[in-house]
Amino acid sequence: MIHSSWMRGTIILGMLMLMMLVPSLPMKAHTQSQGNPAVAGPPFNLMPLPSSVQADEGSLRVDASFGVTLNGHTEPRLDRAVQRFLRQLSRQTGIPAFANSAGSAKAILTIHTDHAGKEIQELGEDESYTLKISANGATLTAATPLGAMHGLQTFLQMVEVTPDGFTAHAAAIHDQPRFPWRGLMIDVSRHFVPLDILKRNIDGMEAVKMNVFHWHLSENQGFRIESKKFPKLHELGSDAMFYTQDEARDLINYARDRGIRVVPEFDMPGHSTAWFVGYPELSSGPGPYGIERKWGIFDPAMDPTNEKTYKFLDGLIAEMTKLFPDHYFHIGGDEVNGKQWDANPKIQQFMKSHNLKNSEALQAYFSGRVQKLVTKHGKAVVGWDEVFIPGVPKDIVIQSWRGAASLAQAASQGYQGILSNGYYLDLGWSTARHYAVDPMGGAAANLTPEQKKLILGGEACMWSEYVNAENIDSRIWPRNAAIAERLWSPQSVTDPASMYTRLHAINERLELLDLNHQKYYRPMLRRIAGSSTPEEFEALRTLADVVEPVKDYTRHALAPAEPTSATPLNRLVDAVPLESDTARRFADLVDKYVGAVCRDSETGTRLRAQLTLWRDNDARLEPLAQRSFLVKEVTQTSQDLSALGGIGLAALDFISKGGPPPDSWKADQTATIQQIQKPKAQLLLMPAAAVQKLLDAVAAGGSCAGAKQ
Repeated sequence: MIHSSWMRGTIILGMLMLMMLVPSLPMKAHTQSQGNPAVAGPPFNLMPLPSSVQADEGSLRVDASFGVTLNGHTEPRLDRAVQRFLRQLSRQTGIPAFANSAGSAKAILTIHTDHAGKEIQELGEDESYTLKISANGATLTAATPLGAMHGLQTFLQMVEVTPDGFTAHAAAIHDQPRFPWRGLMIDVSRHFVPLDILKRNIDGMEAVKMNVFHWHLSENQGFRIESKKFPKLHELGSDAMFYTQDEARDLINYARDRGIRVVPEFDMPGHSTAWFVGYPELSSGPGPYGIERKWGIFDPAMDPTNEKTYKFLDGLIAEMTKLFPDHYFHIGGDEVNGKQWDANPKIQQFMKSHNLKNSEALQAYFSGRVQKLVTKHGKAVVGWDEVFIPGVPKDIVIQSWRGAASLAQAASQGYQGILSNGYYLDLGWSTARHYAVDPMGGAAANLTPEQKKLILGGEACMWSEYVNAENIDSRIWPRNAAIAERLWSPQSVTDPASMYTRLHAINERLELLDLNHQKYYRPMLRRIAGSSTPEEFEALRTLADVVEPVKDYTRHALAPAEPTSATPLNRLVDAVPLESDTARRFADLVDKYVGAVCRDSETGTRLRAQLTLWRDNDARLEPLAQRSFLVKEVTQTSQDLSALGGIGLAALDFISKGGPPPDSWKADQTATIQQIQKPKAQLLLMPAAAVQKLLDAVAAGGSCAGAKQ
C-alpha cells in the first residue's frame, strides 16, 4: 500500500449544445434475469446488482398510505433502520410522512427477520435477503437485521416516478453478497476529515451495501485519536485536530446502526513521525521531531530493539482495543526505508546478535512482536503486505496493495486476504478501470476452491494528500459505488455500459444522503472565477467539464511548488471530478459515428455541436483569465481545447466530403493532438483521444451519399 505521493509515480448556447451531447439513458427493460443478471441485461437501475432479479407485471404504488411493519425478530437497531428508510423514502418522493407502526393492517411493506445479529458485528454474518414486490404489497425477509437493512436499500432503489405516481415495479429479488469484506478506507491523518463528513460517507456506504469502514488514524502528518493513557500523542501530534474517544464511540455506533464494522489502523513502525513529537523515545533516531508537513516516505521509524517500545505499544493497544470493539485491528506495517535503523549502532548490534540480516528481517521481527500484543488483547491483526512473514498466526488478514499475485500467495499458504490494489480512489482512474479489477482475478483464479474462500473481499482506499473537507466526497463518489458492486454482485456482472447507466442513477440518489460529491463543484468553480459574467462562468465550466487531474502519482512531480499539508486545494485540478462524464459520452458518440458503415447524420450533428462549442470556448474564457490567476493557470489548456475543437470539425468535414485531406494535414494534426495530450497545470484534456479517432477515420470510407454531418 503505497501511501506517499512522490513514490507512486509508476504504480445558455453552450449549455444547449452540451444537452445535445448527452445521450438519453436507456429505459429500464423489464426483462427476466436470474442467477446471471449480466446475460439478459439488468432489469432495473440497481447498484450493486442483486444475485437474482425476476421482474413481474404490475407495480406497487408508493403514496401517503405507504407503511411498514415488522414481525419476527425486532430490535432497536432494526427499528432505527426502518425510520431511516422512511425518511429517505420521503426525501425521494417529497411525500411528507410514512407510517411505521408494528401490526398495522395498512402496512404495505412487511419485514420479517428471523433472529438477532451478533452483539458486536462479525465478519461473515448472514447478509442475505429476499424482497418480493407486487401490486398488493411487498415483503422483505432476512435471517438477520443486516440482510433486512440491505433489502431496504434495494427497495429505495426500486422506487421511481411514473405517469401513475411513485411506484416500485413488481419483482422478486434474492440477494446475498459475493464477499464478506467490502470496505472503504479513509485516511484522516494527512488531511483531517471532520466527523460529520465521515458520517455522510458511511451513509453512502450503507446505500451501496459496503460493510467495513477502515479508519486510518495515524501518519507522519497526524495522530488523530485521543489517547487517555498517552495524551501527548494527540496533544502534540495532531495540530489539535483529532477525534475524542466519545466521538469515536459515536461513529462506531453510527456505523453499526448501518451494518458497518469499524476497523482502526495505527500504522507502525514507519509512517509514525507524529508519534515521536510527544514520545521521541520510541524512535530510532535522535530527533527532534515535528509533525511532517510534506508528502512522502520519511526516515523516522520506531525502534524495534527497545523493550520500552513494546511496553508503550502494549499500553496503547490495550486502550484502543477497548475503544474499538471490532475483532480486527490494523497495524499498518508498510514502507520503512530503514535509514534510521542503518544509522543506529545499537540497532545494528542487535541485528547481528539476533541474526537479522537486513531491514526487512528487522521489520518482520517487529511485526511478530506487535502481532502477539494484538492477539494478547483478543484481536486479530490486519496488516499491509509487508506483515506477511513466515510463522504469523493464521487469523491474520493481509491487505494487499501489491496486487493479485501477492494476495494469491498469501491464500495459497492458508492466510486470509483482502484486495486494495486496483481500488485506490486517489489514483484518479476511471470507474470502468476500477470496475474491471476483481479479487478473484489474476493469480487468484488459479487457487483451489478452499484457498479462494480465504480471499475475503476488498477495500477501496482514499488517501488524503490532495483532498480536504470540501472535495473529499467527490474523490470517493460515485466511483466507489462501482467498487461496491464488484465486491457484492456475481462475478459475471462486468458490463461497463450497464454499470455506467446504473451508476448515473445511484449518483443522483447519493445526493439525497447529503453527500457533497456533486454540490461542491459549482462553488469551487465560482471561487476560481471570482467576479465573472454568466457567459464567462459557463466558459470555465465548459473547460472544467472535459479535464481530469493527472493519473496515478504524477501530480507531485508536476506541481509548480512542492506541496504540503498547508497548500491550498483551490485550483482547477482540485475542483474538477476525477472522471469527466462529458468526455466519456463524447468518446461514446465518436465510437458510434466512426463504427457505422454509413455515417449517422444525427450523431454527426451532435458531434459538430460539441466541437463547435469547444472551438469557440477560449474566446469566451480569455477575459476571465486576465482577471483570475486561477483561470490564467489553465490558459494553455483552454487554447488546446479550442484547437481540438477545430481539428475535430475539420475531420468531420473531410469525412463528409469523402475525399482525402492534403498529404501532410493528418500528420500535422496528429502531432498537435500529441502535444495537447501532455499534462498542463496537472490536468489532462480528456477528449483528445476521441478526436484522434475522428482523424483516423478521415478517408477511411464509410460515408453514404446524401448523409450530411
